[in-house]
Amino acid sequence: MSMVFIVTALVFWIVTWAINNALAKRRFKDRTVQAGVDILIPVLFGAALLVLWEGICRGFSVPTVLLPPPSMIWARITSSLDILWADFQQTYMKAVLAGFVMGCGSGFIAAIIVDRIPFLRKGLLPIGNLVAALPIVGMAPIMVMWFGFDWPSKAAVVVIMTFFPMLVNTVAGLGATGHIERDLMHTYASNYWQTLIKLRLPAAMPFIFNALKINSTLALIGAIVAEFFGTPIVGMGFRISTEVGRMNVDMVWAEIFVAALAGSLSYGLLALLERAVTFWHPSYRSK
Repeated sequence: MSMVFIVTALVFWIVTWAINNALAKRRFKDRTVQAGVDILIPVLFGAALLVLWEGICRGFSVPTVLLPPPSMIWARITSSLDILWADFQQTYMKAVLAGFVMGCGSGFIAAIIVDRIPFLRKGLLPIGNLVAALPIVGMAPIMVMWFGFDWPSKAAVVVIMTFFPMLVNTVAGLGATGHIERDLMHTYASNYWQTLIKLRLPAAMPFIFNALKINSTLALIGAIVAEFFGTPIVGMGFRISTEVGRMNVDMVWAEIFVAALAGSLSYGLLALLERAVTFWHPSYRSK
């Protein structure tokens, strides 16, 4: 019976691999069909991974405390929706969103100030590199001591993690315009702010969205890790650390699934927004 799971999983993997390989080589003239194929390929690949995971766990009788099968994780998800939703609200909708907005917003404003006052570039950016290298496990206990056990301390960790990626990327983006474009704006008698708004900020948008996408995942990681060092009896990080101690690994994987889904959706929404804002970029031009 064990071999049936393994063989079935391997056959499904080989079939989906062949289908994906054939679809990836074809280019369809209809954009709607091509968009559907582009979505179908990762869906099939993900399904193949899940089936292979299930087959290995069932076929080799892997202990669930080491690696539960996807079916067991899904059963835990469906039976614990109220707990998962409460944890999601505490971690993502409070700490992550608040910290993300404050960190990215303050990083963007600081980049404008650094660009306006050149000596800050040599003074603030090296400090930013130093702070960005600090480990989360070192900052999180300090933020908990400063801001308490509730979500503001986790938001503070997120602010620290997202501030400097936004600062560095925005400063780099503001310097991406060439001398020819700036000289052209100068011939139009444009002042600093007109040049900034009409030329330099649009040119910096790919860099800014790059920072936003990076921070969308960093913010979630920072908030979850910060909850390991003190939090109310709710939150994704709290649940993970607690359920690991109870050997409820399926609940841990359920929280990981929710975190991965939230992070992927956030990244995807930012990517769609980036495409709408930077439609002029060469990477989005139709061939």
